[in-house]
Amino acid sequence: MSKLGIEGATQKGVGAIKQTAGKAVGNEKLQVEGAADKAVGSTKETVGKAQDAIHKATK
Repeated sequence: MSKLGIEGATQKGVGAIKQTAGKAVGNEKLQVEGAADKAVGSTKETVGKAQDAIHKATK
């Protein structure tokens, strides 16, 4: 997996934790930050997977 894909997966996981923690303590700002992190992480992960596929196809 590319560096971007790993970074995206990590950010997605951190976002999920933030969102869950925000819900648990009633912190709406933390929930929103978590949702945003998950969305950005998912995008990065998808781009990383596409880079991997391109790299494999051009070998």
